[in-house]
Amino acid sequence: MKTREEIKRIATQVIADEKKAVANLGDRIGESFAEAVEIIFSASGRVVVTGIGKSADIARKIVSTFNSTGTPALFLHAADAIHGDLGMVRPGDVVVCLSKSGDTPEIKVLVPLIKNFGNPVIAIVGNTASFLAQQADVVLDATVEHEACPNNLAPTSSTTAQLVMGDALAVALIECRNFTAADFARFHPGGALGKQLYLHVANLYVQNERPEVSPETPLRETIIEMTSKRLGCAVVTSDGRPVGIITDGDLRRMMRKHTSFEALTAADIMSPNPKTVTPDEYAVGALNIMRNHSITQLVVVDADGRFLGVVHIHDIIREGII
Repeated sequence: MKTREEIKRIATQVIADEKKAVANLGDRIGESFAEAVEIIFSASGRVVVTGIGKSADIARKIVSTFNSTGTPALFLHAADAIHGDLGMVRPGDVVVCLSKSGDTPEIKVLVPLIKNFGNPVIAIVGNTASFLAQQADVVLDATVEHEACPNNLAPTSSTTAQLVMGDALAVALIECRNFTAADFARFHPGGALGKQLYLHVANLYVQNERPEVSPETPLRETIIEMTSKRLGCAVVTSDGRPVGIITDGDLRRMMRKHTSFEALTAADIMSPNPKTVTPDEYAVGALNIMRNHSITQLVVVDADGRFLGVVHIHDIIREGII
């Protein structure tokens, strides 16, 4: 067994090796990369990503990234392709083939068949002199000097390079399609990520009561309003617009400052100019405002500044955004 220091040294070296492999890719981005993006962008069909072994695993991830960012894609295992699954490839599709060596038996059988179909082939390959590179319409060079594996055998640096090249294609296509956060949300409706992209303040504050008092409201009635609405605050309004907010913290400060409370009103203890948000703001945007100002609730107002309600950090936590 290695010592902890040795283990940390090994991990650091792996990261350094893979970082170098990725950095070297930048020098290989040229006309062929731009051509690959143009082919995929203008294709009438889908992107079929194929590979074998560890390259197949990377191909699956690239497919997932394409699909979630507006480029329809599917995965085709190179071994299964030559045993019937080649029927997945349709006219108009573009085939992206991943292979470190570019000379595996399955690739040598598969690529000529795809070429016979008339589909363009884009190779992400680690050997530009290989069979795959020679047969492909466009070659993206993902060569690495050596694997991070001490035996230079296990695909490590090479699969990282393939993955990054696939991400570069996907992001370039995002830019070409003007793919927006709203578009992204349509493909990610579930989970915390989806909610960050489609959940608005309007979906949250309507579930809460409206703790509201006037500047003249006596302290006793103000506290009753705060406790009965269970949001830990009361919004002080004048002519329907918020002029202040009273929170638990304001009550504590009031108790330290005053010895007699009978004559106090909401205006005497409120914090003026409360932070506000409109219903069309994303819930995650409201969360960021709360974090930036170290507060737990925001006053919701309409476009004219009229008080609508309160959104609380607990509303956001309940939705699983944090």
